[in-house]
Amino acid sequence: MFLEEMSWKQAEEYFKTRDLVIIPVGSTENHGAQLALGTDFLIPRNLCERMDSRLNCLVAPTIPYGVADQHTHFPGTITIGYDGLYDLIARISDQLYGHGIRHFVFLNGHGGNTPVLQRICMELDERGAVGCVLDWWSLAGELNPAWKGGHGGGEETAAMMAIDPKYVHMDCFLPFEPKHLTDSLPYAGAVNVSFRSISIPVPRHVDRYCESGWYGPDSPRSATREWGEEMLTAVADFFVDFIREFEKAPLP
Repeated sequence: MFLEEMSWKQAEEYFKTRDLVIIPVGSTENHGAQLALGTDFLIPRNLCERMDSRLNCLVAPTIPYGVADQHTHFPGTITIGYDGLYDLIARISDQLYGHGIRHFVFLNGHGGNTPVLQRICMELDERGAVGCVLDWWSLAGELNPAWKGGHGGGEETAAMMAIDPKYVHMDCFLPFEPKHLTDSLPYAGAVNVSFRSISIPVPRHVDRYCESGWYGPDSPRSATREWGEEMLTAVADFFVDFIREFEKAPLP
């Protein structure tokens, strides 16, 4: 049940009997020339829709902004930064805590958000509540290694094809051509470079090592709607089972 569709009276009745909420969190950012900027919040929202009838629990409005500072050189990216996201999630969590929520599920669509959400969970623990962070793309890769992907690659492109093909623009596709930091410090995935076969993080704007905006071993050209549908179904099924158990978790 989506909070934005409920009246305050319906919300009041929910809080009398349940203390669980799902908070979908995403980002508005570059996902390669072929993918919609809203990919990171559209997927969590879709997963909530797939779970709704089975869980019948409260789902907060999807947060479309996150920590996307590394993507700001790509037009259309909007970031609220670490502090901005922390302040927003802290306020939302505090309000829901005041209504009686004690089990918080953060359904996350963007890796840059994860440290903020983990911090919020630690603070909830101090208040006698419990929180968890569900990074959907990581789980998908664990459920099936063939689904594991990078940023804006086949994994996310397939998911968006399944949600709605209008979000995928393969006519704009640009190939991934990594740029090396130096001849001796070649690109080694995401922000990393390789030195003597050791991967070293060198945080910087995405366009410094990837002009197309997407990266990873999973080319968007390999994506299919069937892949996306199978993957999202499996992820939603897993989350339903997990959240049912999580709601039973004793409070600190």
